[in-house]
Amino acid sequence: MKKTVAEHAERFSEKAAAYDDSKSDEYHACASLVIEHAAPEADDVVLDLGAGTGAIALEVAEGAERVLARDISEGMMEEGRKKAADRGLDDVEFAYGEFRDPGLDPDQRVDVVTSNFALHHLADDEKREAIGVMADTGARRIVLGDVAFFEDPDPDAPFYSPEVDDPATVGTLVEAFTDEGFAVTAVERVHDQVAVIVAERIRELPA
Repeated sequence: MKKTVAEHAERFSEKAAAYDDSKSDEYHACASLVIEHAAPEADDVVLDLGAGTGAIALEVAEGAERVLARDISEGMMEEGRKKAADRGLDDVEFAYGEFRDPGLDPDQRVDVVTSNFALHHLADDEKREAIGVMADTGARRIVLGDVAFFEDPDPDAPFYSPEVDDPATVGTLVEAFTDEGFAVTAVERVHDQVAVIVAERIRELPA
């Protein structure tokens, strides 16, 4: 991670009010695909990591029993809470949580994990650890939308900020999911540097 968790939290809190209006077409396309692939059932609990202002959490809430939205930026979460209140959604919980420590109760059931445009802030070994934490929730499906390389990025036109972001290759992420007992059932190419990866559990957690 090129900045500390606290530095990232402060950076995103500062831009929270204008965040939704600042995002690219690729971001919105990615978010739409994450929502589509998440496809929660009516009794599912969804864990949305790096939830930000709720782009994913608020949409999947309409089809789920409950959404646990986790982020490190209080400013971003406050925007999300306002949007949830405006929509009359009382089944979305915004609370502090990190990728490698989502802050869940030990007995909390999770059926689907989602994340969009957030994991790339971690280094590759940290991403693997985070994917391990996602798997340990017991979720049957993980849907990740993120900055990730299908091929070498154009150094003159990076889709990310090298000073704060640390994207992985798509292959690295796919390997991390398969190592945790998941089959990658879809890889959507939104851009040469943006992917949506869908992983379905094929190996049960040890008893």
